[in-house]
Amino acid sequence: MELYPVFLQLKSRSVLVVGGGKVAAAKLEALLAAGARVTVIAPSILDSIRRPGVQVEEREFVPADLDGKWFVVAAAPPEVNRAVARAAEERALFVNAVDDTDSASAYLGGVFRKGGVTVAVSTDGRAPALAGLLREALQALLPDELESWAEIAQQLRAHWKADGVAIARRRPLLLRALNELYREAA
Repeated sequence: MELYPVFLQLKSRSVLVVGGGKVAAAKLEALLAAGARVTVIAPSILDSIRRPGVQVEEREFVPADLDGKWFVVAAAPPEVNRAVARAAEERALFVNAVDDTDSASAYLGGVFRKGGVTVAVSTDGRAPALAGLLREALQALLPDELESWAEIAQQLRAHWKADGVAIARRRPLLLRALNELYREAA
């Protein structure tokens, strides 16, 4: 069965990270950049995790820690990740269990942002290193003009919506507009 790809709006939403080591620390940057209100719970927590925007609770995970959360990252030993996954399932919460596909209901991909465009690549949790290599390759392939492409697409979208242009017609129209951009530059 295929996974359903999605981008989450986490601004001002509570996210729990269970684990206080290097893997947990590596997840913080993207969560904070997304505007999430992050709580980290673990018996031992690295100093690099103790930073503005992160609430730290140095203790064992308990299922009630998930109450009121929108998303969970389990970056702890496998037995803790399994406990987090069970508690998350009971509360209908998605959990990204780092390097533990059996405990995960959400898999993070290799992500990059360029010119106002976000690209994510996933191997459905089977081969994260491959996702990383594919991300690097795609990042190198995309043109530096991507930001101007995004701006043009945004402007045209507003006009097309106002004019009632069917969604199915918009892609060919956008391709024509982008091709015109290069004709003008030549």
